Amino acid sequence: MQQPDEGLPGGDAAVEIERDVMEYDVVTVGAGPAGLAFAIRLKQLAPALSVCVIEKGATVGAHILSGAVIEPGPLDALLPGWRDNPPPVCVPATEDEFWILGRTSGRKLPFVPPQMNNHGNFIVSLGALCAWLAPQAEALGVEIYPGFAAASVLHDADGRVAGVRIGDMGVARDGSHKPGFTAGIDIRAKVTVLAEGARGSLTKQLVKRFGLDAGCDPQAYSIGIKELWQLPAGRGTPGKIVHTVGWPADNHTYGGSFLYHLDGDRVALGYVSGLDYADPDYKPWEAFQQWKHHPTVAPLLEGGSIVSAGARAIVTGGWQSLPRVEMPGALLVGDGAGLLNVPKIKGTHQAIRSAMLAAEHLAAQAGSGALDSAGFDARLRASEAIKELRQVRNIKPGFKRGFWFGMFNAAWETVTRGLSPWTLKVKPDWSALDTLGDRAHPERDYVKRTLAPRDRLQGVYFAATSHDEDQPVHLVVHDTSICIGRCVEEYGNPCTRFCPAGVYEMVDEVADDGSAGLRLQVNAANCVHCKTCDIKDPYEIITWVTPEGGSGPNYQNL
Repeated sequence: MQQPDEGLPGGDAAVEIERDVMEYDVVTVGAGPAGLAFAIRLKQLAPALSVCVIEKGATVGAHILSGAVIEPGPLDALLPGWRDNPPPVCVPATEDEFWILGRTSGRKLPFVPPQMNNHGNFIVSLGALCAWLAPQAEALGVEIYPGFAAASVLHDADGRVAGVRIGDMGVARDGSHKPGFTAGIDIRAKVTVLAEGARGSLTKQLVKRFGLDAGCDPQAYSIGIKELWQLPAGRGTPGKIVHTVGWPADNHTYGGSFLYHLDGDRVALGYVSGLDYADPDYKPWEAFQQWKHHPTVAPLLEGGSIVSAGARAIVTGGWQSLPRVEMPGALLVGDGAGLLNVPKIKGTHQAIRSAMLAAEHLAAQAGSGALDSAGFDARLRASEAIKELRQVRNIKPGFKRGFWFGMFNAAWETVTRGLSPWTLKVKPDWSALDTLGDRAHPERDYVKRTLAPRDRLQGVYFAATSHDEDQPVHLVVHDTSICIGRCVEEYGNPCTRFCPAGVYEMVDEVADDGSAGLRLQVNAANCVHCKTCDIKDPYEIITWVTPEGGSGPNYQNL
């Protein structure tokens, strides 16, 4: 089936394009844990329904990055026999440690906060977990299409979501069509399930179009930067889990680390920085590298080698930022809905929970011949997933008043199980930066670094990211005059510091009249799809859109 299209902006805008159309009962955007769990559960309950999953990564798991320690309960419910044939990276948690760090000191707490007790949990590579889930979905009849980036949403005449359009392939940077141009297909469905993860590009559009965030706080985020290391033989302790807070974050910057020992003397480590930080000079990537050189961490890594690296936004708004998760013809699941439990630093079990609820909601309608998203929001809000979020709703916002207040507040909220009669407010991350003149710059007292990677570009290499240089820039800066004017004076171009991949660069430029100035250079090929720029830019003039399908990082066991 083909459908005409008015064409694309650029040199071929006037050319009418014939697009192939595929039709399904349900289309799922994103082959992460939520998208795949949804597809599996729906086919388990309603095998006659046609279901497809589209994924922008070149392979399933290529764009997936997380800590990750998972609570197995929801996976037990989805695939009861999974422990007999576990994912390739799956190590039972054996011990927990929680440290508070100073610049050269460290104090291990005699106990682990209850939220971080990982008894019975498993350390996994979330990318490997998704690659393991995909064939199980396909065995049930789910069609999975990696390398297909959903670029826009299709709507019926009445505005109802009717599916998605896959981005065109073979479009040059200037918008013209290259010889190998292929028009993206339209995938139409009775219900579209958005499982894009944190700050999904289509989810962002639909939240705004349908006013899904009316009556709730703005969503909040952190950036998680992660590396996988191969240690010298005998140095690893499989199943050991270490979390730290304190240095290199100052008292008013939310930050902390994770260090998970895998098998084969491998260790997954990373640093999480809240994107509500105020200091325009703060560098999340540098904070991670500094943490690696702390005396409690560096001896573990010395003599080892980095295998893979990457970064990803983490949704942290919690219960008070939960948008409505249904709209005509579509629904939200997983981190796209904002279900991560921040104190636990876990969202996979929540993603699977919400996905299974969504599948059960649609499967109950399968016999009627019509599928409708209506009613899913109430069903999710009445679930254990939302009950869990409500109990911890005040813990992350409490750290806005300083580290020690946040720790005390976290203890209080844990003891009372979230029964405080108040709910702390969440503000948008883009509004959190102080201007240069208003900020008392903290003395970070950073140390000299010796461990790889030496700079952000080397980190991009270990992310194995790849974009065709001759494709439209997928990081759209809507008004570059702000970048070379107001932003220089007010914030000192923080995009050059908060991006973990060195995408944004201010370069000297000489105008035709001989005057010197600055120009924003966007190195889009470096992008690891973390979405930080779309979140933290203080003027909200940067929009992340999908590049050509299959572009981006190729994470290995992250």
